Amino acid sequence: MRVAVLMDGGFCRVMARVAGRTYNPDFIEALAHRALAGEETLLRALYYDCAPYQGRARLPVSGDEVVFDASGGWLDELARRDLIAVRRGVLKFRGFKPRRVPVSPRALADDDFRPDFEQKGVDMRIGLDMAVLSAKRAVERIILLTNDTDCAPAMKHVRKEGLQVVLAQLPGQSPPHELLEHTDICRAVTFPATRIPD
Repeated sequence: MRVAVLMDGGFCRVMARVAGRTYNPDFIEALAHRALAGEETLLRALYYDCAPYQGRARLPVSGDEVVFDASGGWLDELARRDLIAVRRGVLKFRGFKPRRVPVSPRALADDDFRPDFEQKGVDMRIGLDMAVLSAKRAVERIILLTNDTDCAPAMKHVRKEGLQVVLAQLPGQSPPHELLEHTDICRAVTFPATRIPD
């Protein structure tokens, strides 16, 4: 049975880090293959994420300039892997948010705030790819790694088109009812063995 694995990168990264795993192209590739079961054959793993934000901003208290310049080279490396395609959204900087609420009455410092980023375009790309896969009958089953309820309409559409939807449940994940409602199979998937070094 030919399948596609669709991976919400932001979600997978959070779940992996909570579990103490190193998150890199090796981990992502191994996780895509762990989502398979039985007689399933991988057509392609589609990975959805945003490159790190690059730009400058003023810190909220001191007014000093901070430069965001992390590299997205790991996404380029991942895109070169066999049977993996990377779909990139855009990361927008939305300012700074307090690290703790309520805000302390003492004098505030820049460290009391964290940058606030928002992914744009990832959910839309997942939904479009699900629609294309079902229209072209490229696969018989879609395996989805996400916890985002915005995917529910695309899941419903895919099932109406005759494809099966598998929701891969990662360790520590509690899938929302909206996703389970449009899932044919909920499958527990374990993480690859890589761990963050001590």
